[in-house]
Amino acid sequence: MEVNGYIIKSGANLTGANLTGADLTGANLSGANLSGANLTGANLTGADLYGADLTDANLADANLTDAYLSGAKMYGADLTRADLTRANLTDADLTSAKMYGADLTSADLASADLTSADLTSADLTSAKMYGVDLYGANLTDANLTDAILIGVDLTDANLTDANLIDAKLDDEDLTDEDLILADLDDAELTRAVVYGANLSGGTIED
Repeated sequence: MEVNGYIIKSGANLTGANLTGADLTGANLSGANLSGANLTGANLTGADLYGADLTDANLADANLTDAYLSGAKMYGADLTRADLTRANLTDADLTSAKMYGADLTSADLASADLTSADLTSADLTSAKMYGVDLYGANLTDANLTDAILIGVDLTDANLTDANLIDAKLDDEDLTDEDLILADLDDAELTRAVVYGANLSGGTIED
């Protein structure tokens, strides 16, 4: 498969490739090196990116619906407004990723590393986030309705104005967390630790 003069295949070296707006629907890019690549607005629906290196890649406005990104290296990647609906991001490294306004509805993020990621205004409705590392992540105004956040590290995370309606946060440690104006209506906080958390203006109802 050739797109914009680049050979698209498993394990391909596409470092710095310009694939802006490319149609990569269902493409097999498992293990490919896409570090620094420009995939702005690309269609990667159903693409296989297992273990791919997307370090510092630009995926702003890209369509990654149903994409398989398990184990992908996405350190510092730009996923601003990207559509990651139902994407598989298990064990992915999204450290410092820019995910402002990204759609992660029903995405599987189990064991993903989102340390210091910017998830401002991201939609994480019904996302599966078992064992996710959200240390220092920015979740301001994020929608976490019905999300599962079991075993998640939220140390120093910012959840200001976040929507956590019906979210499941069993065993979470929210000590010293910033939950200003967060909506926790019907959120399940079984055994959650909230000592010192800032709930100024937050909403908690049964």
